[in-house]
This record gives sequence, C-alpha cells and structure tokens, in this order.
Amino acid sequence: MPVSPASAASAPAVRRPAWWRATKVVLVLGVAALAGWAISGKTDELSGAGSYLAHLHWGWMVFAAGAELISYVAFAGMQRRLLQAGEVGAGLAPMTGVTLAGNAIQNSLPAGVVLAAAYAFRQYRRFGADDVLSGWVVVAMTILSLMSLSALAAVGLAMAASTGSALDLVSVIVGLVCAMGLLVIFWSRREWFLGHTVKAVRLSQWVTRRPAGDPHEVVRVARGRVSAISPSRRDWAVAGIMAAFNWIFDLGCLMMAFLAVNASIPWRGLLLAYTAAQLATNLPITPGGLGVVEGSLTIALVAFGGSEASTVAAVLVYRLFNFWAMLPLGWGAWGLLAYQTRRTHSTPAASDPGVPIPELPST
Repeated sequence: MPVSPASAASAPAVRRPAWWRATKVVLVLGVAALAGWAISGKTDELSGAGSYLAHLHWGWMVFAAGAELISYVAFAGMQRRLLQAGEVGAGLAPMTGVTLAGNAIQNSLPAGVVLAAAYAFRQYRRFGADDVLSGWVVVAMTILSLMSLSALAAVGLAMAASTGSALDLVSVIVGLVCAMGLLVIFWSRREWFLGHTVKAVRLSQWVTRRPAGDPHEVVRVARGRVSAISPSRRDWAVAGIMAAFNWIFDLGCLMMAFLAVNASIPWRGLLLAYTAAQLATNLPITPGGLGVVEGSLTIALVAFGGSEASTVAAVLVYRLFNFWAMLPLGWGAWGLLAYQTRRTHSTPAASDPGVPIPELPST
C-alpha cells in the first residue's frame, strides 16, 4: 500500500513478506497470460484492425487526447467544488494532478479503488481538510459520479430500446438506477445513519486503532462536523455537471477514436455500449478493467452495427488514451506531488517569527 508523502517521513518503512511479493509477481504474470490468450484468439480481428491503425488521422488523435484530458479536469473540478463547500480551497492544477495520480493507482494496483480513495483522502488533508470533510468528499464524489453514469445509462437504454435492442441490460441498469435512489435517501439521512455507527467505530478501533477516543464522542463530533458541511444547490449543481462532463468528454474521446481510424460512429447504441463498458470497469477482475472493457465495449458496438475490424481499431485507440497514456501521466503526477510535499515538510521554519534566525558571522 503506498504511503502518502505527507506521512512518509514519520511512518516507519514497512517490509512486505516474501510471499506477498511472490504473489504479486504471480498475479501480474497471470494477467499477462490471460491477456495474451485473449489476443491470440482474436488474430483475425486484430489483423483487420491493423489496416485501420496504419492510416490514422492524427488530427482526430489530438482531439481524442484533448477530450480525455478535459474529462480528468472535469473530475478534478468536481472534487474542488466539493472541498469548497467545506470552506477548503484547492487549485485546479494540483487537484488535476491528484486526479491523475489516483487514476494511476486505481488502474495499476490490486485493490486499486480502495488505495486510490485512501490517496485522495490524504491529499485532501494536505489541502487543509479535516478527516470528516475528506471522507465526506470521497463519498460525495463517488455518489455523484455513479449517479451521472446511471443517468447516462438510462438515456442510452431508452435510445437503444427504441431500436429493439438493449443488450439484455434492462434489469441491470434499472437496478443501478434504483441503487442510486437508495444512495440519495441514505445521503439525505446521513446524520441519522451516522448516529448509529458507534459499533462500526469500535470495530475500526479494534482493527486499526483509529480513530482515537471514546466511540460515542467520536460519533458526536463527526455528526456535528457533517452538519456543518452544507453545500448549496449551486454547489451540488456545479459538482453534478462536472461529474457528467467527466463521462461525456471520455465518451467524446471514444467518438474521436472512431473518426481517427476513418470509421463511422455506431450512433444507435454508442451511449448504451459505453455506459455498459464503464460498469464493467468496476468489476474486480483486472486493474482498470483491463481486457474486460475492450471486450465488452467492442462486442456491444458490433452488436449495434459497427464494423468488427474498425470497431476493434477504434476501441484500441480509445483505450490508448483512456488507459495506457494516463498511467505514465498519473505516476508522474504522483511523483511530482510527492516531491512537492516532501520539499514543503523539509523546509526549515526560518520564517516563523517564533524561531530565532542565527546571524551569519561578518567577513
């Protein structure tokens, strides 16, 4: 588990046992073998896609890259707005860096979703948020992101159903929309639910020894802090629009990928196929849905009339920007943020008026 830069100096180095490192190597080799097996069974499609990839329109490639970057900026803007609702300011550039770094963690490591959430939590603390606000933002951004994806899935389902094909996803998407409704109810009654979490706090203290203090007092303070976080309707609207823009511009990257390979866009089922693939991304099979997204998205788009070879080529281009190109960018952002944090913590407090500054000897 990566240690946040802010706590790296104070936390002792943790050595993983040999069996843990061996297990990670086996898992990586297993995923690589699975991907190789899947690709070997699709040589005809890949050879056909090669002719499309050999004649790319680089102008559309630039637009695809731009759309993907904008989607990350939108997601960063959503988090920034939620922090502002708790009276914590954060610049858009550093928040975008946190978003890129969290995405790299999520798509590179086992249990990446949990580790990325923990990383975001620590970065919010670095911006000045307390534990309650940081946890609130993690939960709020997750709910807003899923709600906006559910809304797009429902629209895509309605569009596809009018054509007589919905990929047997009616029950799945209706269930997802209902789940989002339950989340809204939970959110509206969050103070009541929080008041019944004393046992959960005790369990956390028994397992992790955190948070410190009497469980009843911890819950009381948390309820008061959550009550103090009161986003306005404008805050919710702006954050919700940013969450939707995250998905819409990512979908725009997929559309530009079709144009980059000189293929027609299968408009009939594009939105439904896209949202179904994004739902598949959340399956705990491979980091970032590697292999799952490519397969589900390609099959769905072909089912709606896309040419098999051109669809494979377009999906490969899309995943180049959506997945592979974002990994080095994300880890680079992680390294930069770690360097900045370490540099901040290692700077002498000479400017503090309470610390005397020794005079240099005269020459």
